[in-house]
Amino acid sequence: MMFDFKITGGLIYDGDGGAPVKTNIGVKGGRITEIGACGGDAEQTIDAQGAIVTPGFVDLHTHYDGQISWDEELKPSVNHGVTTVIMGNCGVGFAPVKKSDRDRLVRLMEGVEDIPGTALHEGLTWDWETFPEYMDAIDAMKHTIDFGVMIGHDPVRVYAMGERASAFEQASDADIAEMQRIVREAMQAGAAGFSIGRTDVHRTADGDWTPSAEAAEKELVALSGALADLDHGVLQIVNDFNLEREGDQFHDEFKIVESFVRASNGKPASISLMQRDMASNDWQRILDETDRLNKDGVDFNVQVAPRAIGVFQGLQCTFHPIMAQPSYIAIKDKPLAERVAIMRDPEFKKKCLAEKPVTLAGPGSSVPPIADVMIAAIEMVANKFFRLGEHPDYEQPQDKSLGAEAQRDGVTAMEKLYDTLLELDGKQLIYFPIYNYTDFNYENVRAMLTHPKALPGLSDGGAHVGTICDASFPTYLLTHWCRDRDCGRIELARAIQMLTADGADYLGLKDRGRLKVGLRADINIIDHEKLALGPPRMVKDLPAGGQRLLQPVSGYRATFVKGEQVIANDEVTKARPGRLVRFG
Repeated sequence: MMFDFKITGGLIYDGDGGAPVKTNIGVKGGRITEIGACGGDAEQTIDAQGAIVTPGFVDLHTHYDGQISWDEELKPSVNHGVTTVIMGNCGVGFAPVKKSDRDRLVRLMEGVEDIPGTALHEGLTWDWETFPEYMDAIDAMKHTIDFGVMIGHDPVRVYAMGERASAFEQASDADIAEMQRIVREAMQAGAAGFSIGRTDVHRTADGDWTPSAEAAEKELVALSGALADLDHGVLQIVNDFNLEREGDQFHDEFKIVESFVRASNGKPASISLMQRDMASNDWQRILDETDRLNKDGVDFNVQVAPRAIGVFQGLQCTFHPIMAQPSYIAIKDKPLAERVAIMRDPEFKKKCLAEKPVTLAGPGSSVPPIADVMIAAIEMVANKFFRLGEHPDYEQPQDKSLGAEAQRDGVTAMEKLYDTLLELDGKQLIYFPIYNYTDFNYENVRAMLTHPKALPGLSDGGAHVGTICDASFPTYLLTHWCRDRDCGRIELARAIQMLTADGADYLGLKDRGRLKVGLRADINIIDHEKLALGPPRMVKDLPAGGQRLLQPVSGYRATFVKGEQVIANDEVTKARPGRLVRFG
């Protein structure tokens, strides 16, 4: 047999979690045609000596819903071994949409997922109204990697209810019937599933709750039921169980989640799992409920991050510690270099630090209330602020925090943070692990990752571009957890299985996720010993001059999507084999 190419001498991890095998892989026509001797000729032979060879990674939780319509490359996911992404999570998206509601959905995505509205307005093509039309539109552009899309509750509600789609207005029977029709239409066109968002943290750019945040159980059950007789589809859930409100509402909220999931007639479901300081045991309660549901035959999963759910703060970022100081607000729109020069003036610094911060959240503001809470408690919160360094360390003890550094230097935390923001000519980034870092280590994260129903997720690729850079999660799992951590490591074969076969199986994708004869040639060749992340950096490459954080990575010798090479020695190639995955 003449192969299109063959990979020789690599250590093959097939995705099933077993021990690796040093062997060869032959590829022809975008499929794996032989694993073993591969003695036939090949148009290209790739030497994988010293490298591991894995299936392409599946990322279940991204937000490329806008970026997909203007960007072929789909950075940063493509740079981290990901060959299939799922977008449309958390109940948000851009379809279906009436022309009169386009700005409303932009404001929603801008607030919830921190994607610049100017970039969305300029980049979105808007050559769709219905969800099937949206799928056709994004499939018309070639991309580096494959993508599937979920239909989100918010745009469905806005499309069906118009101005009445407020979080505080309940849907009528006619509204619900129309929403069911829309969801059903999307699923039959090949949507991956249906997503909902019930969290007070998510706000529109105008400071309002998302349209579906307070939807009644009746509505949720009906929309989940639209999937009941289909042979495909998953449900995705984000819920903070009303933590910012009075009383413990966990039980009541989880009852709604359970009713929603059960109404789908057995469709797999997943919920975001993380440890929040204000309710530090809720993640265990979620796992207890997960065990109970699975024991009762419900396929209920948890999406888990391999590190803290954190944000970067800096003078170039969406958030930073002095953003509420009146003196800073007066200069916030000036170019970075000019702001830095002003802030270095001792008199300006003295005045700024002496001021009382103003309230940022509220009507007309996309800043979540938690930002004001954090700023008010900055002297305490600074004990969770860290520099990552040139070789990013996401698991640091408290005594390395900027709060501890301030104590040692005999200055206030606010002054230490002010000075830190001016480092690197104002380009210093301060890492704030908001969730998953209550105990200043990742032992609880390890418990989440090793739960039998854990799925790696929450990378939010394409979202929160001014505050996070978590599309690097796959690389972090393979380095920190499988190679670098001092204790409690995860076996490399198991980590690769989580990133590949587990995600594909959850979605019902039978053509990828493993290195097996007959499956798609979605393949990574990785120098695992040299695999490394660099410090995140801000780049201006979005439409309308928008900026985003990207994190350099090295160690990916090659990534193939359906047999075409999209990464060569960490660089994106010109190949564009990526297409829309239509489910069902």
